[in-house]
Amino acid sequence: MEDCIFCKIVAKEIESDIVYEDDRVVAFKDIEPQAPIHYLIIPKKHIPTLVDLQEEDNNLVGHIYQVANKIAKDEGIAKDGFRVVSNCNKAGGQTVYHIHYHLLGGRNLQWPPG
Repeated sequence: MEDCIFCKIVAKEIESDIVYEDDRVVAFKDIEPQAPIHYLIIPKKHIPTLVDLQEEDNNLVGHIYQVANKIAKDEGIAKDGFRVVSNCNKAGGQTVYHIHYHLLGGRNLQWPPG
């Protein structure tokens, strides 16, 4: 999608602080971190919202969680704990319409989140 900021990050048209990349996903530092560790994990495939996920995307979503686990271990937050959050549509807090998963950690996270 030519107007999607995350597609532009995937295409390397916009610079980002990438912490992980493979053939299916990119993970980068959030520009407005809410925790000491706050990364966004995005699929390279453009999918606007969680509602738009198809059965063919099941492996991709599972892969995103495996990437979250790898990053958490690499960053040293896996043992103490971390959070993975995905917002869906306006009332759910989604502001960029390309699915993405927030990986947060490095401090005690409260519940409910907001």
